[in-house]
Amino acid sequence: MKLTLIKPNIGRREHSLYVDEGRMEPLPLGILAALTPKDIELVMYDDRMEPIPYDEPTDLVGITVETFTARRAYEISDEYRKRGVTVVMGGMHATLIPEEVGEHCDCVITGDAENVWETMIGDFRKNSLKKCYAAEQPDCPQKGIIARRDIFEGKGYLPISLLQFSRGCSHKCEFCASSAYFKARHFCRPVDEVVREIKSQKRKLLFFVDDNIVCDHEKAKELFKALIPLKIHWVSQGSMDMLADKELMELMVESGCLGLVIGFESITPECISGMNKGTNRKAVNDMYASEIEQLREWGLQTWAAFTVGHDGDTVESIRATCDFAIKNKFTFAAFNILMPYPNTPLYEKLKREGRLLYDGKWWLHEDYRFNFCSIVPKNMTPNELTEISFDCRRRFNSPGSIFTRAFEPRTNMRTPYRLMTYLVYNPLFRKEVFKKQGLRFGLNEKGK
Repeated sequence: MKLTLIKPNIGRREHSLYVDEGRMEPLPLGILAALTPKDIELVMYDDRMEPIPYDEPTDLVGITVETFTARRAYEISDEYRKRGVTVVMGGMHATLIPEEVGEHCDCVITGDAENVWETMIGDFRKNSLKKCYAAEQPDCPQKGIIARRDIFEGKGYLPISLLQFSRGCSHKCEFCASSAYFKARHFCRPVDEVVREIKSQKRKLLFFVDDNIVCDHEKAKELFKALIPLKIHWVSQGSMDMLADKELMELMVESGCLGLVIGFESITPECISGMNKGTNRKAVNDMYASEIEQLREWGLQTWAAFTVGHDGDTVESIRATCDFAIKNKFTFAAFNILMPYPNTPLYEKLKREGRLLYDGKWWLHEDYRFNFCSIVPKNMTPNELTEISFDCRRRFNSPGSIFTRAFEPRTNMRTPYRLMTYLVYNPLFRKEVFKKQGLRFGLNEKGK
């Protein structure tokens, strides 16, 4: 038996697929590969950088589906099914909206696949594949499994190894697809298994792709203590409340943390309150002054993540958000348009209010473009929101901004290694900002 795993692309410019120069390893496929019985021949193709050989013989195809890649994933599935190949789909989008995904494949897996993957393959071998496998979220994710990284070799990924300590987050931010996926719960792996996985690969630069690595302070401390002897550098995602725990921060820095993606989301108290971002409510009143100062004292290079288009936002407040990010010399920043992911509280709210554009399914609509507004904002037009969000990306990633922000002595210039990281990745992200803006989803027009 032969299994083919696929990581879909986002979309195209004209009639050629966009090539993602900042691509990272598709960790979920590495985990599925490790779960696959050893007697099965396995190959993986990444649609972001290589053609998919549809006519290459295979028995079963597994496709991971995100909302932004759904249309392309359906195109890939259609090509295989035309050739009589069975297709199974999973991923966050498959869990959020399984009915839609099920229309484009032979089998859907909802939830994290660890406890149903081998069952699904066994049923396929017996010619008794079910239409849907509902995986229960394991209290201990990825238990006993080390991702197979040999399937990533030779595909030009950034030189950083992806892995996970935890999944989910206990916070209930209204717009967050992850919160809906994990039902606002947080699950951790045993620390010794994480250490074993780190030792199983060669790199010393790691990206923990956790939704919030510090969600459980005590478990995070246990992890950080175990990382200290490994002499690694790592980055992840965290939340503001970590700064209230001095012991946690000391261990984090000592364990090799370079910095974190932190959801600032907004500089407007009204917006923070409306999105139910509890960890930011107090900090936003003082424009995060104390929090930013602490991050600098700890020497952490911050990727400040903002969402724009909330009901309290105006064109002027969004422009001020970009000014704030440049002034504070964040290492990186994202200005993401508020997106209504299917079956999230935000989606249902906007649906009730009649504020969803593109027939409510922006991820499939031929007229939708990447990084475009898909809702009706309260204080501006959809086009104005699209334009001001791109202007923020353009300004923050301009050569002048990159040069100016480099001169933050306690973070970006703290060590030669940190400065090198800053100087290597900022131009790359600048390039990707312009390449991605306005991409069409999928490769074929009108789904043909």
